[in-house]
Amino acid sequence: MGLEITVGVLAGETDEEETADLREELDGLSAALAGTGVQWREPDAPPVHTSRAPLLGFPYSWLHELRRVYALDRQDLPITPRGERGMTSRDRDAIDDEASMLDSHLLCHSDCEGYYVPVAFDEPLFLPSDAGVAGGGMVGSSQGLLDELRGCAPALGITLDGGELSDDEARRVGDLPETDPFMVEASVWLTLHEACRASIAGGHAIVFQ
Repeated sequence: MGLEITVGVLAGETDEEETADLREELDGLSAALAGTGVQWREPDAPPVHTSRAPLLGFPYSWLHELRRVYALDRQDLPITPRGERGMTSRDRDAIDDEASMLDSHLLCHSDCEGYYVPVAFDEPLFLPSDAGVAGGGMVGSSQGLLDELRGCAPALGITLDGGELSDDEARRVGDLPETDPFMVEASVWLTLHEACRASIAGGHAIVFQ
């Protein structure tokens, strides 16, 4: 089992009953967001961008590796490769401290389900439990997540040109060998970056499932 990241979930579904169920879920998300003043609805059209990332999913634990780098970078702490023994108490404290601020779209989101929507809002939304939105009601902004990814890119050795990821750099990151000390974190970064890019361009939600 692992995390699958989808953009344009309706466009990729061929089963009519499953499509109807997905539309109902997304319309429920739209209605819940409207209650907070956020206007958005999932398009039926397919995404306008395809992903340049070789991975569309990964083990759940990999997401925490990127979160570790992001949190350490935010606290101006040294960013070293994770050792064989796993995260240190320093790593866990940094993640917990940053997540407690409730302002990070990367940190304040379910590991295994939920949504990012292509609407720019400063902090992640915490919808009421009775809204029935997957992921505990935590909804992030695709624009907000993209900003955070751009911010921690240098810590992973990822080069952006005016904030944009070139095709050559996307290819380089996607081809990192397993021996690279930050291969896991960079691979997750690229998958999320490409999901944000497609989400914002086409108006689709990023779906964690």
